[in-house]
Amino acid sequence: MKPPRTGHDTGMEQQAEVTCRQDGDTATITVVGELTDEARRPLVRAMTDLMLNGTPLRRVVVDAGGVSFLNSAGIAALVQLQKMGQPRGIELALAVQSSAVTRPLQLSGLWHRFTIIDRREGSPQAAQESVHRRTEHS
Repeated sequence: MKPPRTGHDTGMEQQAEVTCRQDGDTATITVVGELTDEARRPLVRAMTDLMLNGTPLRRVVVDAGGVSFLNSAGIAALVQLQKMGQPRGIELALAVQSSAVTRPLQLSGLWHRFTIIDRREGSPQAAQESVHRRTEHS
């Protein structure tokens, strides 16, 4: 018996759901579904709206706990969000909960580009609120 096919192996990508909330100088953008090229526009729109709403931001957390699939286009969208915030001094952090997100980031070498909030089961308690701090990349 074959496992059920998902959107990324049938050629039909599932639309990602992107929601946003702000609490003071920190905002959270939550992504549920597949983080692919289809999610880029809603993510960029959410980040743009946050930066233009008049309240200064210090940090944006992309909560990828509900992401079931991440490809190179999704990684590029995350890098784009980071580049949008850098000139304004906005830190972009990724909250991860599964290997569907962590593995592609590690394999691409971009794991260390972001501040990671590691919420994976089995992560040491001390590391759960992250601290794979990013290093400066040009």
